[in-house]
Amino acid sequence: MKIRVLVAACALSCVGMPVMAGELLVSAAASLTNAFKELATQYEAAHPGTKVLTSFGSSDVVLRQIVEGAPADIFASADQKAMDKAVDAKAVEPATRVDFARNEVVLVVPADNPRGIKSLDDLKKDEVTRIALGNPASVPVGRYTQAALEKAGAWETVKAHEILGQDVRQVLSYVERGEVDAGFVYATDAAIMKDKVKVVQAIESPVPVSYPVALVRRAGRAPEAADFLAFLRSAEGRAVLARHGFAEP
Repeated sequence: MKIRVLVAACALSCVGMPVMAGELLVSAAASLTNAFKELATQYEAAHPGTKVLTSFGSSDVVLRQIVEGAPADIFASADQKAMDKAVDAKAVEPATRVDFARNEVVLVVPADNPRGIKSLDDLKKDEVTRIALGNPASVPVGRYTQAALEKAGAWETVKAHEILGQDVRQVLSYVERGEVDAGFVYATDAAIMKDKVKVVQAIESPVPVSYPVALVRRAGRAPEAADFLAFLRSAEGRAVLARHGFAEP
């Protein structure tokens, strides 16, 4: 019994602490995967002794994990709504919030484009029956997509054939494997699969596709977190983001 009590007490005292000294924990939107992995490598090279651990997923899901106690030092979201939720939940330090990148939503099809889709209008074809998009209830790219399609008058057409993805990379995978006739992803994600998917049309979003980042509010936050945030906005950091197709905020 005493052993169990001691273990429980240790578990409670360790909540909110970094995994190990010298480790920086970054939780970010799935669309940032490739860029942030390169940023992590560059930061580690310039800061011997610091290990940058990364975790990616739908912004809303990542935030929920942070709120529920998952360790993180930095939260990078693919839209303002997810970051607004983080502020409301007191999960981040509002004063550290800053926009660091922009993107755009594009309509993509499998490389061989069997349905001959060339624009949003072609999604009305009878043979088009499966269209992938992020779930607007929990995925930023889905929210951007819905807003853009409502503006374009195409939302009802797409919704009638929707296949919902849990993050943008899942949507991209559906299209790449030919499991859907078309899909909506970020331009940066389409670029990493340019041999497997074809961009048909950029979709104008009434809401700017902007990415905010902030320090997570928690005891034991890694002291390197603020420095990594500065690195993200430095010339070196912006160059990495540009290489992966992200525009300046």
